[in-house]
Formats: sequence, C-alpha cells, structure tokens
Amino acid sequence: MSMKLTSRAFQDGGEIPDKHSKRGGNISPALAWSGAPQGTQSLALIVDDPDAPSGVFVHWVLYSIRPKTKDLPEDLPSVPALANGVKQGRSGFSEIGYGGPQPPSGTHRYFFHLYALDIPIDLPPGVSRLELDEAMRGHILEEAQLMGQYSHREHGSHAA
Repeated sequence: MSMKLTSRAFQDGGEIPDKHSKRGGNISPALAWSGAPQGTQSLALIVDDPDAPSGVFVHWVLYSIRPKTKDLPEDLPSVPALANGVKQGRSGFSEIGYGGPQPPSGTHRYFFHLYALDIPIDLPPGVSRLELDEAMRGHILEEAQLMGQYSHREHGSHAA
C-alpha cells in the first residue's frame, strides 16, 4: 500500500494517550497521511474498536474530506460540518464527532481506517457508519490503517 496514516499522538500499535480517551478529555488525535492514489475524489475516516463486547463499536465517522487534505488537527470540534467541508457522522455513543476509547475492561484495539474514494461522498452530516459504508461500496481505491491501544482505567470520581 502506498497510502500511509500516522499520528503524532501515538505510534502504530502503541498506547493512545489518556487525553484522547472518552473520560480523559475526549480530544481527537492529530492525524496525517500521504500517498493517496491518483483519481482520489474524496477521503473518509472511520475509527472502530473490534474488541467491544457487543461487536465492532464505532468511535468516529468523518467524510467529504477533500483529496488535497493531508492532515486533521488535534481536537476537532464535535459539530456536524466543519468550515473546510468535512462532515462528521454519528458514533456508537450516538453523538456527532469523535468519541474516544472507553473500554469496559481490559485492553482494546482502536483502528483508524482512512479510505481514498473515487467519488465525492454526498451525504448529509450525521450519518451512521452503515450509511457511509453503503455510499463507499465499490468506490474504495485504497485504505490506510493505524491502530492504537487503550486499556480500561478507573477514573476515581469519574468512574461510571
């Protein structure tokens, strides 16, 4: 794969810092990428946790990212549409925008999937991962992946 996805916050396979967890600040990590293939019309990002007890849990859905975009800054606002045209969908928490790691126990893996698409995604803000998957079907030119891990923590007075 020529497309590469990285983060200043953690190495591939490394520990996601606490400030990016749901209870530790819920700050989306900065991401950067390179090598989107020729013909890319838009990019989409899905973050999920395949280790969740109920099956794959979605933590972030972003789409309509312009093909010339090379990164996302840390702490994107949790709004349906950003000024640069990027749209955010609904996470498994039923919230718009980034929902950080919050494993109920043990250590979970969080996969950041960046998709290069041969079409612009013309969906309204707030869609689910299933709706985005359906729109992307048959249009994925390439996928880059970054995986971070996060372990369950007791947060004292913040524990649920």
